[in-house]
Amino acid sequence: MYLRLYSLIRGSCQQFFEPLNSSVRIIGGNVGLQHPLSSSAIRLQEADAKPVETKKPSAPVKRLKDLFPPFPGEESSLAWDSKKFEELPIAHIKATYNNTHIHVTDCLGQYMVRTSCGSEGFKNVKKSTPIAAQTAGISAAASAIKGLTMGGLEVVSITDNTPVPHNGCRPRKARRM
Repeated sequence: MYLRLYSLIRGSCQQFFEPLNSSVRIIGGNVGLQHPLSSSAIRLQEADAKPVETKKPSAPVKRLKDLFPPFPGEESSLAWDSKKFEELPIAHIKATYNNTHIHVTDCLGQYMVRTSCGSEGFKNVKKSTPIAAQTAGISAAASAIKGLTMGGLEVVSITDNTPVPHNGCRPRKARRM
């Protein structure tokens, strides 16, 4: 009973699926065990038989650690003009609406130079101009590093430490003129 049902279903399935499979392969040596393979399976078998090509690495992969300067106290091989990153001086710049303060410290935080637009001779509204800030920066660099010309200053890293409130205190009212 089961054998007849099996052969009936198998025969109808073969008649139904045989037009869909253009290439029928015989698996094993027995003709009675014919199993059609789909063309995609045949392509997969042929692809497995081909040798696999290896890709050459195009460029060295940069790690995220290499993109940023090291933390204070952390050893690194970063150097600029034969000075380690930890030994570079730090310029603290506070730019407000009315003035610009520049404070240069060494790697340990010891005071080297302090200047502002007001100490450079600018008065009242003229302290807030970009030219006053540039003059204060040039004088700070010249006195921090002896004999430094205007084009000799090389910026290694810029960090913005401006405090940003997360909806904390209410800001001052806008100035109206």
